[in-house]
Formats: sequence, structure tokens, C-alpha cells
Amino acid sequence: MQDLKVTIVQATQVWENKEANFAHFEHLLANVGETDIIVLPEMFHTGFSMNAEALAEEMENSLALKWLQKMAAQKNAAFYTSFIAKDHDYYFNRGVFVEPNGKYIQYDKRKLFTLAGEEKTYKSGHVKTRVIYKDWRIQLQICYDLRFPEISRNGMRDYQSAKYDALIYVANWPERRNSHWKSLLTARAIENQCYVLGVNRVGEDGKGLAYSGDSAVINAYGDTISSIQAHEERIETIVLSAENLQQTRTQLAFLKDI
Repeated sequence: MQDLKVTIVQATQVWENKEANFAHFEHLLANVGETDIIVLPEMFHTGFSMNAEALAEEMENSLALKWLQKMAAQKNAAFYTSFIAKDHDYYFNRGVFVEPNGKYIQYDKRKLFTLAGEEKTYKSGHVKTRVIYKDWRIQLQICYDLRFPEISRNGMRDYQSAKYDALIYVANWPERRNSHWKSLLTARAIENQCYVLGVNRVGEDGKGLAYSGDSAVINAYGDTISSIQAHEERIETIVLSAENLQQTRTQLAFLKDI
């Protein structure tokens, strides 16, 4: 397993305006150089909206998926984010991991945010989704999933048999609970001895909620290795060290005691 280069995009989102969000992300990504994975916030081209009937897209003709496939090919990098999908008359907050060749793996958000009534509009997923990309095993998560450690437990007996090497969370997590976001991201990294990428938006949404971002990349020891600050719209590329991950799991072999 070689090192993995990841790019996190902490950005504002234009409320329920797909074309404006496409244009904004294309502008932000214009100067991104060589990287392996690019991560955008949750519901990247609409914001965290309950207006699913008007905004949902079926996978076979999804504007979001086509845009992500186009950008993945242009950047020669995989993308991970989520958007509002319609599938068999149900709506999903659907994560998609899109590879440069256009292939994708989907993940439906498992824990729906009841404080916003997400469960009244969307159907929850029930399947753990892991991808293997550049020999890295990556588990996909979305926002509120972060509060439920049981759905991301990285059980193993030794570092070579870990189920995954990185967790990715995409989010629209309000500033008022940013201390929870930061603490839980660190906890997930420590307890699962993995890298954690948390990518959150900034700005204000159409409901008047403020978002501070606080996006971060955290290593298996629990150290933050990214430098994005709260409230700034910024892109950062970070190298995930395979050697550092294996050393942590070998020297601090806590998960063997599960």
C-alpha cells in the first residue's frame, strides 16, 4: 500500500441552485494539481434540503453523477460526496464514490437527522459501504452517521486484517454543534485506528443556519494533519502515510482486544 493523496474542499453552497454550485466547484477546483481523491460537502449541488420532490435525480440521468464523472476524468482523481437521489419512488441522501473511469459505488446515508425531519423525506440505507481505491480500503459515511460509532467499528485482530484504512464523512453540520463535530471526528480516528476525513460546508443555508466548516484530516493516533481553519473557503491536499498508519496499528495494537 502506497501513500494516498487526498484533497478536501471546504466551500459555501448556493441554496438549491445546481448550476451555480457546479460552476462554483469548478472554479474552486481549477487549480487543484495531482491528487488521488477529492472530497466535497454533503448534498454538494443543492445544500442540505428537504425539497426532494423538486431536486431529486434518478441515477440514469443524474446531473450530479454526470458532473462528477466529468470532473473525475478531468482531474484523474476519484470524487466522494452526496446528492439527493430518487430510486424506486423513494428519496435517498446518496453518497457516490466516482472513479476517473466513470465507475461509481453508492452509499445511502444510514442515520437520518431527525432534528431536521430528514427521516420524513428520505429513506435510510442499511448497508455498510467500503471501496478499495489505490489499495486503500475506505468506508463511506455521511454527516449524522458520525454520531453512531457502532456503524463504523473497525474490528480486527491485527493491523493486517483491519476492515478499512480510512473513514470519509461529508457533511452539512451546523456551527452551533461544531464542538461535537470536531470531538467525534477525533474519536472515530482513535477508536478505529484509521485516517478520518471530515468535509463540511461553510456559509449560511436557505434556512438561515450557519456553518463553520471545521473540515479536518486526522491520523490514526488522533492528530489533526490538515490546516484548514473555520469559516474559510479553502481547498487543501494532504498525504496519508501508509507507513504511519501501519506503525500506529503495530505499536498500539488496541483493536486486537475487541
